[in-house]
Parts: sequence; C-alpha cells; structure tokens
Amino acid sequence: MIELSSKIEGKVVKAKELESLLTPLGYDLGGNWDYDHGYYDYKLSEEGGYTFLRLPFTAVEGEVGSSGAVFKLGKPYLLNHVYQDGNTDEGIGGYVPPAVDGLINQFQRPIDKDGEVDEKYLNTAKNLLEEVEQTFHI
Repeated sequence: MIELSSKIEGKVVKAKELESLLTPLGYDLGGNWDYDHGYYDYKLSEEGGYTFLRLPFTAVEGEVGSSGAVFKLGKPYLLNHVYQDGNTDEGIGGYVPPAVDGLINQFQRPIDKDGEVDEKYLNTAKNLLEEVEQTFHI
C-alpha cells in the first residue's frame, strides 16, 4: 500500500453527489463497503494481481447504501491484491465446468490483500487524484 496526499482528504460530501462525481471518472463502489465505511476503487491494472487507486470514506450521517447518507473522504492510497490461480481448496471438489469456474474464482480470497505496489502506477494515480480534485473544484 502506498498512501497518497490529496486535497479531497477530509472533504464531506453527500453519498449521491460522490457517486455522481466518481462513477463517470471510472471509480466503482461495487460490494466494497460496510454500513459505516467503504471505498471507491479505480482499477489501474490486472498485471501481477489487481492494482487499484482506492478512495476510502466513512459515513458521518446515515449508513452506506441509505438515501441521504453523508460521507467523509479519507486518505487515498494505491493497493495491490494478489489472487490465487485456479480453484481454492475450500469445499469445491470434482470437476467444475468452465462457466461456473469463473463465478467461483471471482470470490476467492486474495493470496496477499496488501501486495507490493509497482511504483510505475504512482504517476498515474497522482494524475487521477488531480482529476478528482478538479471534479470537486478543489
């Protein structure tokens, strides 16, 4: 993980506004949240794992997923998840058809949730953060 400085850190914004600003830029909330916090991710690469620029937030009013929620943005960072190749040994046995295999593998636990981030993504991440700051008019 590589933490990044940004003017968005500490910014308080309505959930709907945050979504409407970040989604068109390519950020995804997906299932990457809990009731009191979450992350918007921008996937930079699938080489050697998945490398993301992550924008964390905490709910300061309401809960994530509720209408009217308000979030406070945290310190952005680069992150690399390294996933297993093939099936896990956790309860799946026998032949797994290729169509089903893709569904199963997408839910595997990472080998390393905090893999080493290649610094070649640092400039790209900084440029993406500048784009977010400009979108927020900071």
